[in-house]
Amino acid sequence: MVSAIQEQRDIILDTIKSITRGDWKVLVIDESSKKIIDNVVKEDDILNENIANIERIEEKRERNPDMDAIYILSPQLHIVDCLMADFERRRYRKTFLVWTALLDPQMRRRIDTSRQAKEQLAGFETLSIDYFPRESHLITFKDPWSFPILYHPACNNLVRDHMQILAQKITGICVSLGEYPKVRYYRPRNPTHEASVLCGHLARFVQEELDAYAQWNQNFPPPTSRPPGVLVITDRSMDLVAPVIHEFTYQAMAHDLLPIKETDKVYYKTVVNEGGADQQEKEMEIGEKDKIWVENRHRHMKDTIEKLMSDFQKFIDENPHFTNSEQDATSLNAIKDMLAGLPQFQELKEAYSLHLNMAQECMNIFQHHKLPDIASVEQSLATGLDEDFRKPKNLADQIVRLLDDESIGPSDRLRLIMLYIIFRDGIIMEDIQRLLAHASLPPQDAEVLTNLELLGAHTTKLLKDPKRTTQSLFPAKTAPTAQSEEYALSRFEPMLKLMLEDIAKGALDQTTFPYVKPPLDNSEELAAQSQASLRSAKPTWAKNRTSTVENRQRIIVFMAGGATYSESRACYEISQSRSRDVFLATSHMLTPAFYVRQVSDLSKDRRRLDLPMDRPKPKAPAHLFERNDPRPAPPPAGLGSARMGLSQSKLNPGVGFPKGGALPKSPGAPSPPGKSPSYNPSPYNPNPYATPQPVPPTAGLAALNMSSGGGRPITPNGTNGDGSGSKGKLEKKNKYAKDDGVEKKKRGFFGSKK
Repeated sequence: MVSAIQEQRDIILDTIKSITRGDWKVLVIDESSKKIIDNVVKEDDILNENIANIERIEEKRERNPDMDAIYILSPQLHIVDCLMADFERRRYRKTFLVWTALLDPQMRRRIDTSRQAKEQLAGFETLSIDYFPRESHLITFKDPWSFPILYHPACNNLVRDHMQILAQKITGICVSLGEYPKVRYYRPRNPTHEASVLCGHLARFVQEELDAYAQWNQNFPPPTSRPPGVLVITDRSMDLVAPVIHEFTYQAMAHDLLPIKETDKVYYKTVVNEGGADQQEKEMEIGEKDKIWVENRHRHMKDTIEKLMSDFQKFIDENPHFTNSEQDATSLNAIKDMLAGLPQFQELKEAYSLHLNMAQECMNIFQHHKLPDIASVEQSLATGLDEDFRKPKNLADQIVRLLDDESIGPSDRLRLIMLYIIFRDGIIMEDIQRLLAHASLPPQDAEVLTNLELLGAHTTKLLKDPKRTTQSLFPAKTAPTAQSEEYALSRFEPMLKLMLEDIAKGALDQTTFPYVKPPLDNSEELAAQSQASLRSAKPTWAKNRTSTVENRQRIIVFMAGGATYSESRACYEISQSRSRDVFLATSHMLTPAFYVRQVSDLSKDRRRLDLPMDRPKPKAPAHLFERNDPRPAPPPAGLGSARMGLSQSKLNPGVGFPKGGALPKSPGAPSPPGKSPSYNPSPYNPNPYATPQPVPPTAGLAALNMSSGGGRPITPNGTNGDGSGSKGKLEKKNKYAKDDGVEKKKRGFFGSKK
C-alpha cells in the first residue's frame, strides 16, 4: 500500500534533485517549511542531493554570491519580505523558488515586478505539500485552531477564508497522491446548528481547487489503472460520541490515559534499564519507525499485551544463551526483570521497556479508576443496546451510582454526562444541574454540555416538549459481534467506519452524502463493488494482493474539526478488509480531554482564545535589511570545495553567522517579530495558552505551527501576478531556465506516478 509519508518525501527530494542536477546549491527554508520537511525527510538525505548547506531565511546569513540557492518557502507575507530582502542584497547567484502552497496573487505580483527578482530568478514552482503526514494513511494539518474557527459563534467572519485554506491543503493531499477524486460531503438530516452547511461549502471549495489545478496542469491526474478515487468531506458533528467514549485499542487508550507529549514528534517519558546501574528516565519517540508500535497500535489492549509477551517469548527461545531458562515470561513484571539482564540488546530493551511500561500503566488506570464499569454503561449509551443487544434498562440509576463513586475522576464523570445527554437527545436543565451535583462538578461545566448544541446535539429541552423521533445515520447492528467480556466493552463503532463500509460496498446514501458533481450514471457504485479495477485488463487470477490494492479505488476522508484515534483505526481496518487505500486527513488529532476543552472554549470570549489571526502579524527580522554584512572569501574551485562545504554543513547544519558578534541595527529597520504563544494540545498542560520561554534561533522547532495555512487565502476575484486574471487559482509550473536564457525542461512532477 502507498504511504503518504513516502509520497511527500519523494516529492521534496525529487524537486531538489531536479534543480541541483549534480551542481552544489544552498537550500534556504523558513520556520514553517522546515517543519514540513523535517516531518518526512532526514537532513542527511537532503545534503546527499548536492545541497552544500541548509539555511533559515529568518536568520543571519553571510552573502554567498558565487552559489545558487533553492528556496523552499511557505507563502506568508513576512517570508516574502525576507525573500525580497535577499533579492535586494543579491545574497546568492541564482534563485530557484519553490513554494509549499499557493502564493497569494498580490505577493506573486510583487515578485514578478521586482527588477532584482527578475535578474536572479532561475525557477518558480509551487508544490502542494502544506500538510503533515503523521502515519502512512493519517494526515493532519497540525491546526487545532480550526475547531474554534469553524464552530465558535464569534468566529463567523473567519470561516470563509479558513475554508479556502483548508480546501487548498486538501487539494494538495489529492495532488500528492495523484488523485482527482469525486467529491462527496456530509449533509446532516434535519439540522438545527449553524455549522450544518460547513461540509457542503468546504466540498465546493475543494472541487473548485481541484478543477483549477487540473485546468492548469495538463499532466494531472497521472495515468493509472485505478478508478477515480472518492473524497468525502465530513465534520465533527457527524459523530459526537467517538471523541468522548473510552476506547480500549492500544493507540487510542494510550493517548487517552497517558501523559503522551506531542510537539513536532510524539514522545512518552519512560524508565529504561530499570533496576540496573544505568537506569534513567528517557523521552522516547513513538512513531512509524517504531515497529512494535506500528504492529500493535490498533490491537485491543488485551491482544497487545498477549502479542508483546508472545514476541518476547519467541526472542527468548531464539536466544537461550542470553536468558535464564528458569524464568517464565508469562507476566509483564517477569518480562521487565528479564529485560534488565540483556545488555547486548539495548535498542530492543528500550523498545520493549517503552511499550511494556505503557501497557502496564494503561491497565493500572483501567483497574484503579473503574473503567470497566464506566465502559459498560458508555457502550449502552453509545449503541442504544446493552451487552445482550437489548434495549438497556435503569441507565439513569447506573449513571448516578458511577457519578457518586469517588474512585472515578472528574473528567470521566463529565464524559459520562455528555454521553447520557446525547443518548437522551437532551434533558431538562434541572436534570443537568442534578447530574453535575452528583458528580461534584462545578456549575460552569454546564457550559461544556450546552456548547454541544453548536455541533448539532440537542442538550436541553422543556419538560413538556414532545419526544423527537430521531433516525440513526447508519442502521444499528442488532447481532452480537463480541465474543468475550473484554470485547463487549468495545461494541461501539465510529460512524466513520460505517460510512467507509457503505462506500466500499457502493451503497452510501446519496441524500445524506451527495456528490458536488452528481455522476451521470451509477458507474461509481459499480466500480466500488467491483473486485478489481474496471480499467484493468489483467485477469484476476494473475494478480497478487499488492496489485489488487493498487488497482482498487482509493478513499480519502477529511474530518473537519479534528479526528479521533478510533476513526484513524477504522480507516486502517477498512483498508485491510477491503484491500484498498483509505486515507484520513484532518486539522488535528483529538484526545477526549482535549476535545472536552475545545468544546468548553466555544462559549469563551474570542479575545481569550488568542487565535493566530488575532495576534500581531509576524515581521521580517531587522537584520535582513542591514547593509554591512561581510562578504565571505570565495570557496576553492572544483568539487573539493563543495565536498568541504558539505562536511561542514553536516557538522553544523545551521546558518553561517557573521564573525565578530551581532551586527548593529539599521535606523529604519523593522523590529523583529515576537514569539507567538503556543497552543499546546496536550490536556496535561495546566495553562495551554501560556507564552513559551524564548529559545535560541538555531534550536529545534518544538512548538506546533498554529498558522492555519500561512499566507492570506486566495480571493475568488484575485488575479495572478502577471495580470492574467486566473481567479487566484493554482498556477502552472514554470520551467527552469539556464543562465543564458535557454529553457531547461523539468521532469514532469507526476511522470513517475503509477
